[in-house]
Amino acid sequence: MIDGEFAAPTVGALADEVAAVLADRRDPGVQSFERVLGGVVSHSFRDRDALVAALGSVPRESRMKPHPQVGCIASIVGASVGPVRAAESWENAGAAGWLELCQHVALDYVAGARTAEVAARLRAGDPVPFLLSTPSWPTGAVAPYDLVARLAEYERLGVRPGPADLGQALLRIGGPVDPDAVRAAEGLRLAEGVRVADWLRQGGLPRPAWWREREAGVPERPSRRRGARTGRRILVGHEAIEGRGAFPRRFWSLFRKFEPHLSCPHWSLPDRRDAHTVATLPWHPETAAARLLTGVASAADQDGSGAPAFLEALAATDGPAGPAVHLAVAYGLASVPEQDREAAVRALVLLASRGRLDGELLGRELTELVGLGTLKVTLLIASLRAAAAAPQGAGAVWAVLTGTLPGLLAHTRPQVHGALLAVAADCARLSGARGELPEVTALAQRPGSSQLLVQARRLRDVLAGL
Repeated sequence: MIDGEFAAPTVGALADEVAAVLADRRDPGVQSFERVLGGVVSHSFRDRDALVAALGSVPRESRMKPHPQVGCIASIVGASVGPVRAAESWENAGAAGWLELCQHVALDYVAGARTAEVAARLRAGDPVPFLLSTPSWPTGAVAPYDLVARLAEYERLGVRPGPADLGQALLRIGGPVDPDAVRAAEGLRLAEGVRVADWLRQGGLPRPAWWREREAGVPERPSRRRGARTGRRILVGHEAIEGRGAFPRRFWSLFRKFEPHLSCPHWSLPDRRDAHTVATLPWHPETAAARLLTGVASAADQDGSGAPAFLEALAATDGPAGPAVHLAVAYGLASVPEQDREAAVRALVLLASRGRLDGELLGRELTELVGLGTLKVTLLIASLRAAAAAPQGAGAVWAVLTGTLPGLLAHTRPQVHGALLAVAADCARLSGARGELPEVTALAQRPGSSQLLVQARRLRDVLAGL
């Protein structure tokens, strides 16, 4: 039921991969994490004694703080090799005493509910042959027919689906409706069959209405006292999503109305801006981007930590890329950590190559953020230059600059205008752009030989086909 790169390895190969992940302590990536998680579950179902023999001697402790996903793997391994507590119930695992603290980490709550349920089920000695939510593709998405086929095997074996595992699987469904999968789900005798058929028929999680808003207050420069951002960020919120009642309670935060400026203690909670967060809801990158946009922005206007894997994962999904995704890329292009800027460049080019880049939208966001003083223009220009040098990158950058170049020139210091126009001229030449930008033409007609005027004339001539 689980094929390809996510298929469970042999028990010996699984032990080697678990040992490598736990020893490295860094993010194992979506594919390795899901393969290890699914492998432990599968082998626990097939032959628990062999699994215990293979994993029992794998070290799980370290003085170095692990990535959260490594901690999850250590917890799952511990549950799989520990004593069976058949008297314990795995239902509603982790729900007792759970309190929703922060709307920004709603996707962490979903992921945590699934791993808590898996661990509890292993401890109770009630494993499953495989997880319903194991991805079909590297983005984290589950193919509709794969989910139905897995449920059919559960039905044949008399295995009860875990609510959190099924809930995560449903959130990983999206894209065009598959009529064959819907009919197959309708034919299931499991109680969950009707719900799954309805979910597939509607195309997965409904898309909420979005809005964007700027932080309240007059934009202020950073200071040691205030931090860096009063009135300087643009964030995205969304209306409530229907259907939360069919999911475990720890999923409900995802369905609530998301208000990006609502006060919460998110600075004291894990801010996991990585590919795993996007893979939790792969057909809705807007939701992941919106809820973690404050963290992405902090890498541009404060000393925030980077999120390169998160930016690339947003671009790699198949879901619609709207204002939140484009804002994430905008912040990333001028982030202080170099890895973030490089990842944002790759994300920009990838979005363009897959027809998901809205150059006009990204250009508007960059212009407004530059005008607010949020982005460091020299870093932004360097990123645009790097993107233009990538295969197919010149067209992507020109699509961004063509409508926003006058605004960027108006909001940036004259000292950087020459560099900005040089990037624009290179992109226009490489992409074969034609037309006229009145502001550039006016600059080109001024007397003088400064770098600004030289590049303005160069861009004017390229657009004129000279």
